[in-house]
Formats: sequence, C-alpha cells, structure tokens
Amino acid sequence: MSDRDDTPRPDDDFTSEPPELGLPLGEWDRYSTQSLDRAAKAHLARFTCGVTPFGLSAKIVNWWLHLAGSPGKQLQLSEKAARKAIRLAVHAAQTAGSVDDAPCIRPLPHDRRFADPGWARWPYNLIYQNFLLTQQWWYNATNDVDGLSPREEAVVSFVARQLLDTVSPSNFVATNPELARVTRERGGTNLARGLQHFLEDWQRSVSGKPPPGAEDYRPGRHVAVTEGQVVFRTHLLELIQYSPKTETVAAEPILLTPAWIMKYYILDLSPENSLVKYLVEQGFTVFMISWRNPDAQDRDQGMAQYLAAQRAAIEAVAAIVPERRIHAIGYCLGGTLLATQAAAMARDGDDRLATLTLFATQTDFAEPGELQLFISESEVSFLENMMWDQGYLDTTQMAGAFQLLRSHDLIWSRFTRAYLLGERAPMFDLMAWNADATRMPYRMHSDYLRDFFLDNKLAHGQYGVGDAPVALRDINVPMFCVSTTGDHIAPWHSVYKLHLMTDTELTFVLATGGHNAGIVSEPGRAGRRFSIRTRQPGENYTPPESWREEAPARDGSWWPELVAWLQARSTAAAKPPKMGAGRGPYRARGPAPGSYVLQR
Repeated sequence: MSDRDDTPRPDDDFTSEPPELGLPLGEWDRYSTQSLDRAAKAHLARFTCGVTPFGLSAKIVNWWLHLAGSPGKQLQLSEKAARKAIRLAVHAAQTAGSVDDAPCIRPLPHDRRFADPGWARWPYNLIYQNFLLTQQWWYNATNDVDGLSPREEAVVSFVARQLLDTVSPSNFVATNPELARVTRERGGTNLARGLQHFLEDWQRSVSGKPPPGAEDYRPGRHVAVTEGQVVFRTHLLELIQYSPKTETVAAEPILLTPAWIMKYYILDLSPENSLVKYLVEQGFTVFMISWRNPDAQDRDQGMAQYLAAQRAAIEAVAAIVPERRIHAIGYCLGGTLLATQAAAMARDGDDRLATLTLFATQTDFAEPGELQLFISESEVSFLENMMWDQGYLDTTQMAGAFQLLRSHDLIWSRFTRAYLLGERAPMFDLMAWNADATRMPYRMHSDYLRDFFLDNKLAHGQYGVGDAPVALRDINVPMFCVSTTGDHIAPWHSVYKLHLMTDTELTFVLATGGHNAGIVSEPGRAGRRFSIRTRQPGENYTPPESWREEAPARDGSWWPELVAWLQARSTAAAKPPKMGAGRGPYRARGPAPGSYVLQR
C-alpha cells in the first residue's frame, strides 16, 4: 500500500504551477481575483476623486436604519420642519415686496455665498432663507441620532452638506440675484465668456497644464528666488544651502523640512513673503529640503525611506557646519516626520538638535478635524487599490478630498465666478503654488494613513524607527509650535495635544489664518493676529480654551517672535560657513531652487 494519502482536499486543484508565473495555482487564483478587485476599484476611484463610495454608503444606511428605529427623533424632526415652514411663511408675509433688513435666519460667519445686497430683496431673500432653513434641518436630522457614534454622524452630516451645496441657489442664474443682474446688464456675454473659461480649464486639465496665470509664478524666476546652492542630493531630496546676507550669522544653522505633499517653496514664495529670505536676513544659516516629485518607479518608497533621507540631510548639515547643533523646523507632514526623527534621536542619545519647531503639525491623529471623514479602513483600502494601479496618489485625486472639505469656497464659488459671472480670480503666488502639486508614493501614503491616522502609533508610543518604537516624551530640546485658527487640515485643538505628549519647554503660537496663509504671515501684512505662551517643564496642563483665554492676542506677524526665540537659544555669532563642504558628497552642485522642484 502506498504511503501517499489520496484523500481529496479542497486545494488539490492548486498543486501544479502555471509556467507563466511560476506560482502555485492557489496563489495564482488569489492573485488574479485581487488584481480584478484592485483594477475595478482603481477605475472607480477616478470618478469619485479617490473617495470611497462603499464606506460612505454603509454609514448612510446605518444612519437611516437608526433614524427609522427612533420614532421620538422622527417626531422631533417633523415638529422642526413645521416650525421652520411657519417661520418662513410669517416672515414672507411681513416682508413681501420690501427689502429684508432682518432675515429669519442668517448664514454662518464663514459662508459668503449670500453677501450680495440683492439677496435682501424679494423673492431672493425667501429663496436663500428657505435653503438655510433646509440646511439647518438636515444638520438636525444627521446629528443626535441614538446609536450612532460622533464620527458616523459627522460623516453623514458632511455628505448631506455636500449634496445641499450642489443645489444652493447661489449656483444658478435664475435664483442668484447677482448672476441674474450681471446676465441682464451684459446681455449674456458673461455666460459666453464662462463657457470659454470652462473649455480652457478642461483643455489645461487633460493636458496637465497649470491654471491660467500660474506661468507668471515659476520657481527660480518669480518664486523660490532666494539665492543659494544645492549642496547634497539623494534619490528623495535635494538639500539647498542659502547664501548669507549678513557679515556674521548665528552659530547654529536652521534646517527646514517641508511637507512633500506640496513643493517646498511655500516657505520661499515671493521675496516679500519668503520665510527663508526673512530668516537669512535676520542672520541665520538656512538649509532647506526640496523633495523629489515621485512617480510610478517610487511606489515602494515608504516612511522609513523618508526618515532615512531626512536623517541624511541632518548629517549633511552637520558636516557643512561642524560642531554645531541644528535648529530643526518642520511644516505639516514634514513636521510629523521631524517630530518622529527627533524622538528617535533622543531615544538613541543623538544630541545634534538644538531646538525643534513645528508649523501646522499634528502628532496626535485622534481628532484630525474634518479630514478624518476620509480616513477609515474602507477609505484607506480604496486608496491603496487606486495607488497600487498607478504606483502613487495623483495630484488631482489628492486635491479632491481637500476641496470637498470647503466645497462652497473651493468648488462652487469658483464655479460661479469663473463660469457664470465669466470672471477669473486674479492669480497670486500662493494660489500658483497650490496648483503646483506633487504626487505621493504608494508605500509612503499607505504607511502614513495606517500608522499615523488609523492606528495613531506615534501618539501611543508604538511607531517603530529602526528596531524600537519612539516616544515624543523623550524629546528634551525646547520646542516652538505654531498652529492657526482656520486650519481645516491640522486643527489647532489637535495640534495643541503636543502639550500632553511632551514635557520639555514648549512655546505655543496660535495665529489667525488657514493651514498655509497663517504660516505665510510676513511682517507688515494687515489683519494678522496671534497669541503666544510658553509652557515650562513640569508645569501643569492647561486645556486649549483656557490657554486661549490666558494668552492675550497681539497684532502683527509671529515671525519676529520665532526669530527672537531662535536667537535666544543660539550661541555667539560666527562667520558664515562655506557653501557646501569641499568636493565630497556635500559640494555645491548648482544654484537654487535645484531640479527636483521643477519636476512635474
């Protein structure tokens, strides 16, 4: 009798190998079905701006089921609908044919869609007030539903708001008094010009060209023009050293780490609002990382590779300015990378950092604001399938989610102005920079979403660098942290959590503006305000709202505060270092802004 067991097994069909791949048939079957799933979802993602319809649908159905099982909530909503209808009807009778000086409901402070005086006249006043009352009712319908988590409610409320924004009366000529007036006065030429704008934008989009006017803000010609040299290059970055503008400089150099989700020159825009130029003129030796714009060949570049590249930049600065510690500054995702790096260096006893400065940087992702609406297992899996197909996250796919967060500002108001009013918004340096987007490698973006957003490993002391995890509490150098009141990407309450995760000296700044405009806040710009306060080691924790009450607001830019803070933590002045370090790997390779920033 043969020792062979001839009992049929479920996987007997998988014992031979397809010659074309050299894989067992079981593996081939799994590979082929996964490939089909990935291809289908990647194709779908191109029509949804990278936002998963599956996770959203599940949450909407869950909301509907819980609402259907809550008769008390249904009764409450019926009562609210009746009261709002009566309220609008009474108001309509009181203001019929007159100017509405006291509407029954007003837009939220940030909603500027109904600012034109024509909205105060009948019937437009009733049209927009009916819309706002409807919007308010849907907010009530999607919140405080028994059995739903706050996150689920936020997602459903967000979806309802997006759908309502598409039918806002401000989006149509017949229901928008400004559009109707302009169309009458211009005989419809505004609509013809808007059609030309639409066709031009479509042509530029499909051909990969920047928006109109962006050609006037090219890096190295109009922006990113601070004088310097590329002194180091790896596959992922170029390191720029800027030419000194003072006879002596602070002994400790500055290394700036920007995010690679956009190009570095947000910190070196036009000469009048360049943070790099400002720091150089204040007597600092400044280095800047310029990240490569990745393509499909960089699909396997992960967070570990970006950490290693940043570590190489630190070593380059230490070689060019030897025996001096470094003022490290990070912005957005670059700040998250830098905080992780600083924790790893502190863990390993590496004391090459003198200070750590973070701009609009999250280190705890438990409450990342409305951006969390796009971060779930379903969404991350959907994005991974899309990125697997092409090897990276494309610029347009990345921009879609950010625009949806403020759809009435970033989508519909631009649609109305460009295509219905027939007017182009004037281009300026920050807008041109925003259009000069970059891609995100598949592996890095997947690592970032899973390890930081979904699992929040950095905040929990579970994120591994090398062979061991890192803890932000190990950082023992003074810290300067800047957040902004209007930041919808890194909300200031989330950024403020750095107080809970560190015990070193921490100076926190809360400035007016958004994620970018609040950081590009040069001295002399009107309307800028900020609050600042320093937490000493061992000091008791102050909640964010209490901190805001106790930190008096000041007029002006926070940039001088940063300079004073850095100067106070620098040693004696020294002669400016040479550009690069001889003929080795840190030699001068060519003028700033380098070649990586020009990659499209």
